[in-house]
Amino acid sequence: MKEKKQSDLSILLGYAGSYKGLTFLGLGLSAVSMVLGMLPYICIWLVLRDLIAVAPDWAQAEGIDRYGWLAFLFAFAGILVYFAALMCTHLAAFRTASNIRKQGMAHLMKTPLGYFDSNASGLIRNRLDGAASETETLLAHNLADIVGTIAMFLATLVFLFLFDWRMGAACLLAAVVSVLAMFSMMGGKNAELMKEYQAAQDVMSKAGTEYVRGIPVVKVFQQTVYSFRAFKESIEDYSAKAEYYQDGVCRVPQSVNLTFTEGAFLFLVPAALLLAPGALRSGDFAGFVTYFAFYAVFSAIISTALAKIMFAASGMMLASTALGRIRAVMAAPVLQVTDTPEVPKDNGVTFRDVSFTYDGAELPALDHVSFTVGPGQTVALVGPSGGGKTTAASLIPRFWDVSEGAVEVGGVDVRNTDPHVLMDQVAFVFQNDHLFKASILDNVRAARPDASREEAEAALAAAQCGDILEKLPEGIDTVIGTEGTYLSGGEQQRVALARAILKDAPIVVLDEATAFADPENEALIQKAFAALTEGRTVIMIAHRLSTVIGADKVIVLSDGRVVEEGTHEELARAGGLYSRMWADYNQAVTWRIAKEEEV
Repeated sequence: MKEKKQSDLSILLGYAGSYKGLTFLGLGLSAVSMVLGMLPYICIWLVLRDLIAVAPDWAQAEGIDRYGWLAFLFAFAGILVYFAALMCTHLAAFRTASNIRKQGMAHLMKTPLGYFDSNASGLIRNRLDGAASETETLLAHNLADIVGTIAMFLATLVFLFLFDWRMGAACLLAAVVSVLAMFSMMGGKNAELMKEYQAAQDVMSKAGTEYVRGIPVVKVFQQTVYSFRAFKESIEDYSAKAEYYQDGVCRVPQSVNLTFTEGAFLFLVPAALLLAPGALRSGDFAGFVTYFAFYAVFSAIISTALAKIMFAASGMMLASTALGRIRAVMAAPVLQVTDTPEVPKDNGVTFRDVSFTYDGAELPALDHVSFTVGPGQTVALVGPSGGGKTTAASLIPRFWDVSEGAVEVGGVDVRNTDPHVLMDQVAFVFQNDHLFKASILDNVRAARPDASREEAEAALAAAQCGDILEKLPEGIDTVIGTEGTYLSGGEQQRVALARAILKDAPIVVLDEATAFADPENEALIQKAFAALTEGRTVIMIAHRLSTVIGADKVIVLSDGRVVEEGTHEELARAGGLYSRMWADYNQAVTWRIAKEEEV
């Protein structure tokens, strides 16, 4: 049996949880408030009816003051009930948006860490937080307006055909034209334009985040925004789509819509002129004028109802596209957890015929890779850029799961290990480790929140961070990123190493950890490595080949395959890829600018 597809609205209300009933209560109150809001118009018509009946002797009209007070009471009651309705819908909307964010974050906590490498933080934030905010308008306002407008429209239909169906039909002509104009803006192929518009907004948000992070580079090299072509093009694309939707799609239909809804009374005048001669002949011209006054008053209600429908329909479109972005987050792959986890026996690492292909890629990043890192060994992964070094290292802590084969830690497939146990086994230091906007102490203790201050200070000392703490105004309690307190790339790397040292994991993965360090910082980082790697299994991705000379084994990766394996001395003599890389490295190290007389 085919599963019935849920509507966007039912999915959104599903996020409301126990507050769903509050939403329905608010919608019911909104319907009541709209009907109450119509009753003052009835009272106004009753006043006009009584005045016309006694014209021109207006003093004989009785009950006019009563109708005035009733109109005031109905209007005031409608406002109070509508306020109560919005209170209900707002509370439910805020809880729904909160639940979307919470469930989204809970889902993201289960995704592989590699997901965040391929999805920029700005894009994820816009998809989750921004989209959740957009649903608030629908649930807090638009939905209540839709239900209230439907109730008002149904009641209006009854009243419009109560006295003279011909004048009632004339009033409804404006509604027909308005609905057709709105459909031309929001229906059919134009419904896809909103999705394209939101997609362009996502791209611009992602590019904007990357641009802001690169501002220091822009300033150093005196570049303009045009140096960030992706950001510039994303802004132009977003602007073009917004301008096309506004001018190319909405301008004419919206002009027609506003003209007819605001001028609904104009449809009534020709109908009245056609019907007036018949009323004169029948001798009931006073009754005719009374009915005309009734429809003239109610034509204003039609204009109000259609305006609310238009804004509510726009809110539905925005909420639908927002829900699509929320679905994209909820569809992120989840790290599979075994029901019968095994505990690693030691801290050795083994790759058994491992292949891995990134989503959307045609060629594998790793192609049948096998190697072993014994407990306590230091193994270096080297090779050309794009050879698969970082990919191999990221498979150990399950940033991604292998496509084929198996990665084992302590003789156990990492997929059969409890993720928390696995993360306790592995510490990793990247070339661009991120420090939080928090104190140095809190940044270091992020690896082990229960660590004492003394343990954190010992880790910082082992990571050669003494000179960093000495120059900071509050030492270890200095907050990074506030009041001009920033660290250089090499200094950040040493703090990140302190974090890894404090974690005290038996396996350490180092991914180009000295890539951005100056010579002074590199020397200190190398000393910190000695403290970090002592007695541990180390997988080192090396850019500078001088750092791999002391490794127990060097594995050369090229085009996703292991092409060489051995010690530095063995590979340097073998005449293969590593030997050529070593020769090129030595040539680069000894290169210098010749003096004029040497040229």
